[in-house]
Amino acid sequence: MIGKITTGKSFRGCMKYLHEGRLQENEELQKLEMEKKQAEVIYYNQCFGNKKELIRQFVEVAALNPKVSRPVFHISISLAHQDAHMLDRQDKADIAAALAQKFDFADKQYVVITHADTAHEHLHIVVNRIGYDGPTASDSNSYKRMAEFCREMERAYKLTQVLSPNRFLKPEQRLQQSQRIDQRKETLKNYLSHAIKQSSNVRQVKNYMEKQGYAVELGRGIAFTDQQQVRFKGSQVGYALMEIEKKLKQEQILKQQQIQQQKQQEELMRKQKQERKHSHGVSL
Repeated sequence: MIGKITTGKSFRGCMKYLHEGRLQENEELQKLEMEKKQAEVIYYNQCFGNKKELIRQFVEVAALNPKVSRPVFHISISLAHQDAHMLDRQDKADIAAALAQKFDFADKQYVVITHADTAHEHLHIVVNRIGYDGPTASDSNSYKRMAEFCREMERAYKLTQVLSPNRFLKPEQRLQQSQRIDQRKETLKNYLSHAIKQSSNVRQVKNYMEKQGYAVELGRGIAFTDQQQVRFKGSQVGYALMEIEKKLKQEQILKQQQIQQQKQQEELMRKQKQERKHSHGVSL
C-alpha cells in the first residue's frame, strides 16, 4: 500500500479533477474521461451531497478560518497489483476512518472516493483541514506519518508490504510515472513562455496562467498549482519571479526594436516610392 498526501487551496479544483478527470479538448472527450474514471463516493463524514453541494459545504466551513491559505488535504492510497479485490467498500471506509484518526481529522469534513480507471485499485480522500471547532489538521511530518500508517494497514489487512512507491509498478509504469512530472513541467513552461510573449508585466502573466487553469501564488516569489493539485515553484521550471521579470523586459525591448525597424522600413519604402514618382516625372 502506498499513500500520498498533499495540501491545496481549491476544493473545487480537487473535486472537479477527481470526478471529471483531466481537462479535455471538447465536451465529448470530457464525457469519455468521466466514464473512464468511474468516480464513486463511498463514504461521507460531516457532509453529504453531489459534487457541487460538497464543494459549497467545504468552502463554507473553511471560511471559518481564512488565515489558513491551504485548507485542502488530498490523500490517495494505492494497493499493490496482487492485492486487487482484497478490500471491500467497508474495508476502504474503515481504512479512511483509521487515517482520519492518525491525521487528526476525524471531526472534520471528508469524503472517500474510489476510481476504476487504473490497473491497480486506489482511493482518494478529500479533507477539509478546518473544522467547526478545534485546531486545524496539521500537515507536519505527513510523509513519515503516512508511511507508518501504510505499514500498519498492510499488517492489519494482510496486504503486500510496499517499501517503495514504485516497487509494485511494472517497469513501463515506473517510466510513465517518472515522465509524468516532466510532462507537467514542460506544459507549465510552454504556457509561461506564451504568457510572457503576450504580457507587459507580471500581473498580466498571472492572469494568463489563471485562464489556463493554474492557481498562481505571487509574493516574493511565484508558484503555480495545476488542476491536479501539483504545485511547482517558478524556480523549479526555470521561471523564478526575477527571471520572469527579466524576460518581460527583454520582450518589451524586442517589441520596441521590431516597431522601430518596421517604422524605418515603412519610411524607406515611402522615400523609394517618392523617388520613383519624382524620377517618373522628370523622365516625362
